[in-house]
Amino acid sequence: MVTSSSRKKVIQIHVVGVDRWEVVKEVPVLQDPVALAVDGTSLCVATWDRYLLCDIQSGSSEKLFPHNHNRQHVIVTSVGQGEFLLNGPESLGMFVMKTGICQRPPLQWPQDVLAARVCFPYILTLQPHVLSVYSMLDQQHKQTVSLSGAKGLLSTSDGVLVFTERDIFSLRLVPFEDQIQALVEHERVEEALLLLNGVQNHHPLDSYKELQKATTCRAGFVCFQREAFSEAREFFIKGELDPREMIHLYPDMQSCLCEDFQSQFDQVNKSRDLQVLWQADRNTFHRYLVFLGDFLRAVRSTGRGLKHSMEVDCALLRLYIELEDNENLQQLVAFPDGCTLNHCVPVLEEHNRFFALGSLYQTHGKHNDAIKTWVKIADGFYKDPSCSDVYGHIVWTLSQLKDRDTMWKFADWTLQRNQKVGVEIFIKCPPDDRVETQDVLAFLEKYPLALLMYLEFLINDLNSETLRGEEETESDLRATRGKLQQLLWESKFYDVSTVYERVGSTNLHIEKAILLSRTGKHSQALQMLVHQERDLQAAEAYCSRVAQGQDSQSRQGLLLILLQIYLSSEDLASAAVDLLNNNPLLFAAEKVIQLLPDSWSVHLVSHFLVGSLRETFHHRQMARLQKALAQVELLRHKLNWVPASKAKFRLDKEQKCKVCQKDLAEPQFARNLNGNALIFMASYLRVWQIATGRNL
Repeated sequence: MVTSSSRKKVIQIHVVGVDRWEVVKEVPVLQDPVALAVDGTSLCVATWDRYLLCDIQSGSSEKLFPHNHNRQHVIVTSVGQGEFLLNGPESLGMFVMKTGICQRPPLQWPQDVLAARVCFPYILTLQPHVLSVYSMLDQQHKQTVSLSGAKGLLSTSDGVLVFTERDIFSLRLVPFEDQIQALVEHERVEEALLLLNGVQNHHPLDSYKELQKATTCRAGFVCFQREAFSEAREFFIKGELDPREMIHLYPDMQSCLCEDFQSQFDQVNKSRDLQVLWQADRNTFHRYLVFLGDFLRAVRSTGRGLKHSMEVDCALLRLYIELEDNENLQQLVAFPDGCTLNHCVPVLEEHNRFFALGSLYQTHGKHNDAIKTWVKIADGFYKDPSCSDVYGHIVWTLSQLKDRDTMWKFADWTLQRNQKVGVEIFIKCPPDDRVETQDVLAFLEKYPLALLMYLEFLINDLNSETLRGEEETESDLRATRGKLQQLLWESKFYDVSTVYERVGSTNLHIEKAILLSRTGKHSQALQMLVHQERDLQAAEAYCSRVAQGQDSQSRQGLLLILLQIYLSSEDLASAAVDLLNNNPLLFAAEKVIQLLPDSWSVHLVSHFLVGSLRETFHHRQMARLQKALAQVELLRHKLNWVPASKAKFRLDKEQKCKVCQKDLAEPQFARNLNGNALIFMASYLRVWQIATGRNL
């Protein structure tokens, strides 16, 4: 307990027990103490002409500021947390910390204040006939209570007691929630938010957060009514307003909500206002629609928006149609969203938004329905000017589509409309998801312009990959070039000169050699493989590929050209030796010997010579054997002919050959074993061929 003694001019600190009390410390003051207030170990004392701060533990004191009040109007009261309220000079209520500094602006109050008490966040001042209420948050006067004969104030846990000459009144603080709600309802939004922030430390965290959200949202509705849309948007987002609450206010948007939705705010009047605006003032209502779009877009990616994505996206779709905002409408339906087909398809069809309808189908994986809808726009069955190049969009979509069935289904329609653009469904495919080249070539046989452009694409694409060699692995590049080379070897559906012109400036030497082979320029092709590509194996493979399906003479001729190319360069002498020694059966020794340099030894090409001589000897022996067999066959026929020639045979006029059915007009004829007459040449032709080894 703290007491003051005017006689001793000291402040005494007592310890109070059950049966006694005792003074444990005295703090001397220079003048008689008039009033005092205690907060912890801090003590604020008023004397007859000034205010002092004292520390109970150390006994030290500090002068604050003087005053000229009489004893009745001297005021010292504790605010809490080491802060005191004093009746300062010029009728100012001064807030002073225990450190001697002021952290709040002073409070302007009347001169005849008898008492003052703190009931956070308010200051109550008592005059003889009036009780005034001031806010500590903005230092503004908030309320006045009339009294008669007021004498004093006493703080309680939930308010104050007011003493008059005849009565005692109890004033209790209205709950903060009710105060804030009342301020919002009277559209005093700034005061409500200031009070909300001021009482934050006097509320449990969870209940304060809920109160903050509700108050912020109500403040947003006030701004919404004033058409202060920027502030309203910020309040709604900060208060985490359920977006369905806003959708619910718009008469044409309520169909986007579930039937069981119940609004948590009493917005009946506001909803009715929008209904009136919708019918009477379309310009103002248009501004409200624009605000709805801004708000829904802002919350679409938040937790609230994602939780109710279906309602948000369906409302946005209707809103964009109402505002004729085709750009945002297309962005909404072109990416994954919460628009349901059951709700949105009828709306889009009703308002002739068929291009957006196709995009909605595409988003939901209905690729066939999407392309079919766009095709109807391109063919004129649907009217929708929102997209100026529907055909181009169809081509791009088909090129990116992983659904191959749908792509092939509409490929004919695409190319029939425009081969030059339509072929892009194969050219613009992602590099890692391209259609098989052979399937495309087979399909494009009936579209020559598209086929040519596709071949040019393959060549240009391969050249680009070659130039980007460091970015692509060697195996991938080799596989790609292999496909192109196979195409150039096998396909008949391209113009050789046009393709060669396109690749002439590239490093695709093997491909250029293949194109030269198609024109019969084998020597030039082999020169390119040997000297530019520097791939001897590719040169030998070229000879084998070109000679496929032809006689051995063709391959011998190609290898002989390759040998001459090798022999023309001293650096390739070892390659010429290897070519001869590895292919002794494919060269004619007499032709090779004429080409070999005089400086070469027999030992160097001994393997070739031995193999070639063996092959030559083998061919000669086989020819002799075939001739002997033919002679035996001839003798057998002669043996059959001799007995037959001694028999009589009747030949009638106009008798026909049993083999060729021609008339026997010459005296020479033959007869088979069955006794039928045959034209001589027809009978003995095969025997003559076998015997001579030649063809007529």
